[in-house]
Amino acid sequence: MSIEQKVHGRKIKQQRGQVTYQALVDTGFRLLEKKDLENISVAELAKEAGYSVGAFYARFHSKDQFFDALIQAHLISRTNTLVELYTNISSEALVEDLIENMINYYWEHRQFWRTVLLKSSKDADFWEPFKEHFFASSKRFIGWLYLENNRTLSEQEEANIYFAFQVVQSTINNTLFNRSGPVLIGQKLFVEELVRTFRLVSDFDNLVKKS
Repeated sequence: MSIEQKVHGRKIKQQRGQVTYQALVDTGFRLLEKKDLENISVAELAKEAGYSVGAFYARFHSKDQFFDALIQAHLISRTNTLVELYTNISSEALVEDLIENMINYYWEHRQFWRTVLLKSSKDADFWEPFKEHFFASSKRFIGWLYLENNRTLSEQEEANIYFAFQVVQSTINNTLFNRSGPVLIGQKLFVEELVRTFRLVSDFDNLVKKS
């Protein structure tokens, strides 16, 4: 067998391994919307994904490590979504599209996110990668404003934006975790009110008018 054949064979195995890995992760997200993580067995997960228990343990040492993979997939997905969202979007549509996208994502992945919130309530360090992601998301918004207005924002303007994101994310978290009301996630009014809140707290409409 030639070196080229060996390399080609290794690439095929790597590609198949990645397909298996992704199938298990996708299945994990899907099953989490039906039941809690502790009630999902490795056997059920593997079967639903179309693979053996051995295939699972060849990639993950435990369900905790598997959940870490879901978290990593979540962070990558949210980052890629934001990169796409900020590409060629108008100032008129940005806030509505951004907030609606956030709400829809967390609603569609609500059981996964409840698990994240539960784990973070017991371990402060668990929240660190999410905190970093939220900070980076706010910085991305500030960077977009810089390009839009061709000027650096003041400390107060940046502080307003950081807090606007904090208010939105905290409201989503509280509504999902505690199922608080009276306006519930999934309702049109929930989106409308969070969009209005973000605009007011960030002073967005005035920021985009400044040159």
